[in-house]
Amino acid sequence: MGKWDDCIDGTPLHPESLMMSYGYKPEWSEGALKSPIFQTSTFVFRTAEEGKEFFEIALGKREPGPNGMGLIYSRLNNPDLEIAEDRLALWDRTEDCALFDSGMAAITTAMLAFLRPGDVLLAAEPIYGGTHHFMEWMLPQFGIEVVRFRSSDSAKDIEARLAGATGSLGFVMLETPANPTNALFDIEMIAGVAARHSTDDRKVPVAVDNTFLGPVFSHPTEHGADIVLYSATKYIGGHSDLIAGAALGANEWLEPIRTFRTLLGNHATPWTGWLLMRSLETLPIRMERQQQTAGKVADYLAEHPKVLKVNYLGHLQPGDHQHDLYERQCLGPGAMISFEVEGGEPGAFRLLNALHLVHLAVSLGSTESLAEHPYSMTHSEATPEENEAAGVTAGLVRLSVGMEHPDDLVLDLSQALDKI
Repeated sequence: MGKWDDCIDGTPLHPESLMMSYGYKPEWSEGALKSPIFQTSTFVFRTAEEGKEFFEIALGKREPGPNGMGLIYSRLNNPDLEIAEDRLALWDRTEDCALFDSGMAAITTAMLAFLRPGDVLLAAEPIYGGTHHFMEWMLPQFGIEVVRFRSSDSAKDIEARLAGATGSLGFVMLETPANPTNALFDIEMIAGVAARHSTDDRKVPVAVDNTFLGPVFSHPTEHGADIVLYSATKYIGGHSDLIAGAALGANEWLEPIRTFRTLLGNHATPWTGWLLMRSLETLPIRMERQQQTAGKVADYLAEHPKVLKVNYLGHLQPGDHQHDLYERQCLGPGAMISFEVEGGEPGAFRLLNALHLVHLAVSLGSTESLAEHPYSMTHSEATPEENEAAGVTAGLVRLSVGMEHPDDLVLDLSQALDKI
């Protein structure tokens, strides 16, 4: 499937407009305004010669024509996936996008596409628990060493950590803002470290999990990242009704990832692609509304006597050590808040158990507000010592602000804080 007109009389259209039609023509489907669900495993070739051509393109034996690779089999390509991929790439301003059946599928496939036995993975901390477990438990079984760094580390600090490793740097993985502390990492500085460890024969890719801010409030490739990763389950999907992941970047980085996706068979389904198309149409409206509400909720929490600390990007002030980085790297603070309450884990549990409007559940970025306890839930893969050192304390609560009225969310949090 090919690329499509994205301008009128030479004037480029905005992603908000292109989400409605980009990558699809109604005449393909009896004039249907919206793309149907292409619920098929295989596609019919018009001729044997065409089938040969499509396979040669798929296997890299010839360059694709202006319309790209033809449809072969839904493990390789599917109209719903291709349309959703084309549209998501518009938001991140990247050449290519590959959709997966979960965020972890996107993350692990990207790592496996580039890492080899004897390599070193440089990874930020804190990081999502599933990613942490894969790095610390699975990758060492493949002979891959993991070196960790924090947002407070300088390039010199990171180089010192790498100097103690036995292998060569093969991949860099970070989240910014970090889950769940909202700590920001300097992508440009870290990309500089990767460049110093790259050679003409092998470049070291920098991958950024951009789930917290999404493609509305952050564009990591504009700051030196090579690969952008998402749990598309979160803000991109946004309705708690699908599981998906995404990897985006230039063609040179996405081609190996797509190859591994084909071999592993962990692509998203046509149903998921169709649901993501629906969600992409409202992505900026949802995220901007959630961001506005989160600011009001964070302000309330910051003034409450039982709240010891609030981690919210919108509260960074000039002079804060991360404020300049926020101004340079982010387009908005988003709608993720974490806050520490009195009483450690018992205090956090009392608050969580008392919530009515906010749901006690993991995940984030959906229309409903969700709260959870990272120390014992999403980040329990890490040791208590690792969590405490990274700011994931026993009293920390993570709050994903949804689409509810801000006054009602404050009311719910107020009565729950009274229970501590």
